[in-house]
Amino acid sequence: MAPFAITTTLGTSHTCHLPKPVNLKFPIRCSAAASSPSTVSIRSKASDFDLRTYWASLMVQINQKLDEAIPVQFPPQIYEAMRYSVLAKGVKRAPPVMCISACELFGGSRLAAFPTACALEMVHAASLIHDDLPCMDDSPSRRGKPSNHTIYGVDMAILAGDALFPLGFRHIVSQTPSDLVPEPNLLRVIAEMARSVGSTGMAAGQFLDLEGGPNAVEFIQVKKFGEMGECFAVCGGLLAGADDDEIERLRRYGRAVGVLYAVVDDIQEERLKAEGGGDGKNRGKSYTELNGVEKATEKAEELREMAKEELDGFEKYGERVFPLYSFVDYAFDRSFNVLDDAR
Repeated sequence: MAPFAITTTLGTSHTCHLPKPVNLKFPIRCSAAASSPSTVSIRSKASDFDLRTYWASLMVQINQKLDEAIPVQFPPQIYEAMRYSVLAKGVKRAPPVMCISACELFGGSRLAAFPTACALEMVHAASLIHDDLPCMDDSPSRRGKPSNHTIYGVDMAILAGDALFPLGFRHIVSQTPSDLVPEPNLLRVIAEMARSVGSTGMAAGQFLDLEGGPNAVEFIQVKKFGEMGECFAVCGGLLAGADDDEIERLRRYGRAVGVLYAVVDDIQEERLKAEGGGDGKNRGKSYTELNGVEKATEKAEELREMAKEELDGFEKYGERVFPLYSFVDYAFDRSFNVLDDAR
């Protein structure tokens, strides 16, 4: 465990010790590779990749498989609440898309990736159900629609979230073709998912989101968003049998993209607030409110470059790395609305 050196005062009688700042930053790497002709060439080619069509096509398949994975059973109230959040309109399916793209990078099959991709969406939906609860962020809406607890009540929302977590794990075990993914790889996938949502991952981030002060903002983003981004990318690599060095490169990529996504969300929210809109969900704990839009934009640019530098190490895989490059640019500029193409 990392040494603890920073102390932040919580809203209750607790005191939370944060890891040293160095542990909250991404490793600095030599950027020489980014300037090599071959790297410039692959980045240039990746910029022409049609992510919009690729993503929309995957969304149609993912939505169908999620619908099949959560049929209404007894007790129907729980399943209806589960389906309400997992199959909600306005969900972009970023977690499963990243997982499938990472799996395909190493030559893995979509058939091998779909069960884990769907499980990641279930886990993601469960986390959002719990995140919106009155005892957490107290959000009555999600993506412009009533939150799960607003429709089904707090008790049913808690049960729906509780049910989605284990359903995700069971779905991986029961639906992944054994001839495509060896059992040891599946065990690593399950362990990765459990780590990312547990007490040292997303749960730790949510705790500090509730109790921490402004000094905790960067740590919250790494834990709530960075580590989930790691999980999405790493699970895809594990399914395809990527080696340990490749997995660690995917981990750094996913973390950078996860935090990038959160920082850009903060920037967009701040601009909406300046125009008289926004939903105020961040409650003074956003990167932009702490550092301003200009510094947040600089941070986003830094994260985008970090993510691409990790992908430069996958140059030997050729065009199979293009979707992951394009995903970085989408996280930064949100240049299209994939929902319009997936209908």
